[in-house]
Amino acid sequence: MKKQNFDLFAVTALGLESVCVQELTGLGIKDVVLCKGGVSFQGGLEELYRTNLWLRSATRVLVRLGTFGCKDFPDLYRKSLRLPWGRFIKPGARIQVKAASRGSRLMHTGRIAETVQESAGRVVGAADASPDAPAQLVMVRFEDNQCQISIDSSGELLHRRGYRQKIGLAPMRETLAAGILMMLDWDVSTPLVDPMCGSGTFIIEGALMGMQRPPGLAREFAFMQWPRYRPGLWQVLQTQARSAEQPVCIPLIGRDRDSDMVETACCNATGAGVETVTMFEAAELGKGDVPTRAGLVLCNPPYGGRLGRDESLSGLYRQLGEVYRSAYSGWKGAVLCPVGPLSKALGEGFDCVHLLSNGGLDVGLHVARL
Repeated sequence: MKKQNFDLFAVTALGLESVCVQELTGLGIKDVVLCKGGVSFQGGLEELYRTNLWLRSATRVLVRLGTFGCKDFPDLYRKSLRLPWGRFIKPGARIQVKAASRGSRLMHTGRIAETVQESAGRVVGAADASPDAPAQLVMVRFEDNQCQISIDSSGELLHRRGYRQKIGLAPMRETLAAGILMMLDWDVSTPLVDPMCGSGTFIIEGALMGMQRPPGLAREFAFMQWPRYRPGLWQVLQTQARSAEQPVCIPLIGRDRDSDMVETACCNATGAGVETVTMFEAAELGKGDVPTRAGLVLCNPPYGGRLGRDESLSGLYRQLGEVYRSAYSGWKGAVLCPVGPLSKALGEGFDCVHLLSNGGLDVGLHVARL
């Protein structure tokens, strides 16, 4: 049987596109194309399953169902009817359509969504599933009178690994934490320390990377509800992933002055199955033993709407920069924070190497060789 390939697109947060390219290339996927907000590539069911299983920096993986020119709603309905809905949506399944439009004659996103939902429903049948059943997400994008319709293969966003048992204040998305570790070229054979760890995301994602454990190993995906889902192939990929895991023999240390946050981090590490290879402890900034072998020290301190007002945090940032320079000589240091007064308060040696977004706030990844 001839292998069927799809046009696929890995959606990322802005700034993480190049990291996702590296991940896809590492998975053996060729002809990847970096785009704003993601990476396009081609592949069959195996590639679709594997990318959902392994990608650490992507938000979701889409299948491009069809692209066509369109200037009115009757035309949108007719052309949508011709798409192969039955390959991805079971008869009677619930369908959720999200639409966006820019620079096109069809600007009413609500009516766009209703039109596409009506055409898809006509092909696969009216929804008869329980209102509580998961809905298949369809994404419609209009730009310059070109309509692109995509099917979501991921379901819940990929940053929801399934391990987060407790949530602290202003938690960082797991995809951003993993993407930053890859941006920094962290060597998984060297120590990793977060002196302001919060709910432990940097350390937990580092542990998963060090163990070579895929982030999607313990969760469900939308493609599991598709008519042509192949559970045997999925099980093979899971088995291969488990057999490739390796032990972690380096310090992975998270510290926080708030003992409640340390407890939260410990719970999350247990949920991720990395509690035996990570260490979380309550400690004031600058306190605690530093591993003798140099590695990476990084943190995501408070800023803006995250736990404090910027003008009241300069002293904390000056202290953070001093701790980095005095306690972690010879290490690589990194701080995720807004570009401006707070980053300047870190002191000499810190350069902004990447611009990112964290919880809707523009931030920079500031790096120093200590």
